[in-house]
Amino acid sequence: MGVYGAAYERSITDPTRFWGLAARDVRWLVPPDRVLDDGAPPFYRWFTGGELNTCDNALDRHVAEGRGAQPALIYDSPVTGTARTYTYRELTNLTARFAGALLALGVRTGDRVVLYMPMIPEAVVAMLACARIGAVHSVVFGGFAARELALRIDDARPKAVVSASCGIEGSRVVPYKPLLDEALRLASHPVRHCVIKQRDALRAPLACPRDVDWDEAVAAAEPADCVPVAATDPLYILYTSGTTGRPKGVVRDNGGHAVALRWSMENVYGARPGDVFWAASDVGWVVGHSYIVYGPLLTGCTTVLYEGKPVGTPDAGAFWRVAAEHRVNVLLAAPTAIRAIRREDPSGRLATGHDLSALEALFLAGERLDPETYRWAAGTLGRPVVDHWWQTETGWPIVANPRGLEELPVKPGSPSVPVPGFAVRVLGPDGDPVPPGVDGDVVLRLPLPPGTLPTLWQDDERFVESYLTRHPGHYLTGDGGHVDADGYVWIMGRTDDVINVAGHRLSTGSMEEALSGHPAVAECAVIGVGDPVKGQVPRGFVVLKAGADADPAALAGELVALVRARIGPVAALREVAVVPALPKTRSGKILRGAMRGIADGEDVPVPSTIEDPAVLDALRPVLRRD
Repeated sequence: MGVYGAAYERSITDPTRFWGLAARDVRWLVPPDRVLDDGAPPFYRWFTGGELNTCDNALDRHVAEGRGAQPALIYDSPVTGTARTYTYRELTNLTARFAGALLALGVRTGDRVVLYMPMIPEAVVAMLACARIGAVHSVVFGGFAARELALRIDDARPKAVVSASCGIEGSRVVPYKPLLDEALRLASHPVRHCVIKQRDALRAPLACPRDVDWDEAVAAAEPADCVPVAATDPLYILYTSGTTGRPKGVVRDNGGHAVALRWSMENVYGARPGDVFWAASDVGWVVGHSYIVYGPLLTGCTTVLYEGKPVGTPDAGAFWRVAAEHRVNVLLAAPTAIRAIRREDPSGRLATGHDLSALEALFLAGERLDPETYRWAAGTLGRPVVDHWWQTETGWPIVANPRGLEELPVKPGSPSVPVPGFAVRVLGPDGDPVPPGVDGDVVLRLPLPPGTLPTLWQDDERFVESYLTRHPGHYLTGDGGHVDADGYVWIMGRTDDVINVAGHRLSTGSMEEALSGHPAVAECAVIGVGDPVKGQVPRGFVVLKAGADADPAALAGELVALVRARIGPVAALREVAVVPALPKTRSGKILRGAMRGIADGEDVPVPSTIEDPAVLDALRPVLRRD
């Protein structure tokens, strides 16, 4: 059966014993009296009766156990030209003092604090300080539009907001304070205090007494001790887009979160205490929560906080420079970042000048990893490249190649096998399991393992309606795909990316996989658009690699032929357009939904999550065929 197989079997057949053993790696102030509380399904709770503090587990315990002098956080900012290292002792002291500043402002256990921060050390300190005093933090991606921030303020109803005077996006300074001020004007919930970290790139005027200077507040504060909280108490709220205009507040508890992330670091990522772990993401996204801040620090690793881009700060060798300088052992990034690097540096020349001997593996997640990007990364780095799949709602990997348990054979295009704890199934429209190789709804049998969302913030009804209704007894991931005969999971994209062409259900992910196999293509997107005869037809959009010289008409013919050869004439792909760039969110996901809407003639506004609105505006005429 192998190490992985045995672990997976134990996690599914006896989750109470499996996670009870994993919980021993967490420092409990009061041990839980029950591992899995299944008394009120579908609302399952983990480690009831237990008390702990997440900040204590992430910082104080490591100082007590002799890691005080070990680097805990490395801040690397090419946009400001600074790099700074904080030991576990230093980070603990900074966090304790800012926690004291929050207490002085009236923040108490259970109160919410919204964080609207750039990628600076104070963002990490603020998250941990909230955890230290039992406050519930809700991080909003820095630079989000004022209206989106206001919506989250009204839903979370925070006692305080923590922000900075500005963020820095490449060479562009983004003033945060005007956005925050406008959000507070739009919000109906009154916020008592705003703590503002002033940055040298742009200092902001403060509206006293509401606004408080970070440095002054910290200087006047007394350090705060860790406050015991129940394992089932919320640690944070992280908002994700809903199908309506109202965002969904994903809740993460303290106990299950600490146990699951601590377990995942060693068993999925193969990271051990003392290793250097770099998640090249943002603290505003779930990857930043789980694997910039909490996972590495709970494990006793050194974590890297990078304020920069994969390309342009200064070039496509930025990732390799950071990995080499800081002796990174495990790197976690999005496929979009690697595609951007590949587009600028197709030969991988910029990686060869850096000493990457410490790098053990590159993990990629956040969207589907096409086989060509996998092969390029593996060939360029000469290291294992591990695709894995998870969601904001789950908080940690659902499907992965579990390197810490057993390194399994790779199948490019598949994130590999279900992670212990996740009972992955593929169901058809009637709710019955489909045979191996047949696409359907990818679901997770309840109960979900520790660390996953127990509900949505103050909205149990929406939690059930959104995730648990379509297939009773299962969590609906919203992704479609299949499981092959070897038990490998294949995620083909969101179920709304499955198009119906003349009665044939086809995955746009399969078509994108074919397009990305062309040597001139850096990245691509396929969307389904309305057709009066076939219902829907696919349209492809490709971005070429740097230096690629191809006639657009000839290339389109080659790409259509590729899809036809891979999928067959039923795919009905007839149009492929070469475009300068694809519209993406700040986390790197292609905005296929917005592209579909524009192509179908809808009046689609610029999404609040978009990285560069100009890219979508430039693409509108192509989508509408103006």
